[in-house]
Amino acid sequence: MASLAPLPPLPAQFKSIQHHLRTAQEHDKRDPVVAYYCRLYAMQTGMKIDSKTPECRKFLSKLMDQLEALKKQLGDNEAITQEIVGCAHLENYALKMFLYADNEDRAGRFHKNMIKSFYTASLLIDVITVFGELTDENVKHRKYARWKATYIHNCLKNGETPQAGPVGIEEDNDVEENEDAGAASLPTQPTQPSSSSTYDPSNMPSGNYTGIQIPPGAHAPANTPAEVPHSTGDIRLTPEDFARAQKYCKYAGSALQYEDVSTAVQNLQKALKLLTTGRE
Repeated sequence: MASLAPLPPLPAQFKSIQHHLRTAQEHDKRDPVVAYYCRLYAMQTGMKIDSKTPECRKFLSKLMDQLEALKKQLGDNEAITQEIVGCAHLENYALKMFLYADNEDRAGRFHKNMIKSFYTASLLIDVITVFGELTDENVKHRKYARWKATYIHNCLKNGETPQAGPVGIEEDNDVEENEDAGAASLPTQPTQPSSSSTYDPSNMPSGNYTGIQIPPGAHAPANTPAEVPHSTGDIRLTPEDFARAQKYCKYAGSALQYEDVSTAVQNLQKALKLLTTGRE
């Protein structure tokens, strides 16, 4: 993929999107779809913050140029042309990054890559808002991941051993204000997969994730039977039902891109149940 024209210096007003833009740069070659949507989120957020100040208008104009160049390079990629596919792609990518970090955390393996994965997962969940409101599960994932990144970073910085696994978020601790602490130790350049402790969405460790709310099917056995009751009569499906069934099928297709059979099976089961019973 051709390199993009560099952006001008980030205006101080846009500090809140600096890490999303860094994530975009890190994924330009690794996953251009993720890079595109990170920039789109930054663009939309920046427009809401300040679209009138000259330096902000200049920055947003250059960012728009990058978006248009990326969109042209990606051509007819379904993850760009169809929002359902794009949303599924981002959700699956963020979830796998989250599960990698969670697995390392529960195993007591604390290192910069797992901190980065927790924090980046939270940023990608921010990005999912370009498609609409987040689900309750995504909101909880984002809060937990950002808090974990901050907590583990601070423990290591102070020479303390973090407590592995879910330990409960301190409600009085404002995670949003501490986001810079969570990102302080993150490398500015993309981390190349060079060891088993480095996140790679195509090579996920298996494990049983409990204690926090993981979307159904994220760790279900691949051979889970389809427990779908047979249709008991004339089921009348609404256009919304068909749209939801299509969404689940798209999610399944996106999961299979990462060879994530269990998530694909779970989403196909949801679609089948909806189509045969009219209920989810």
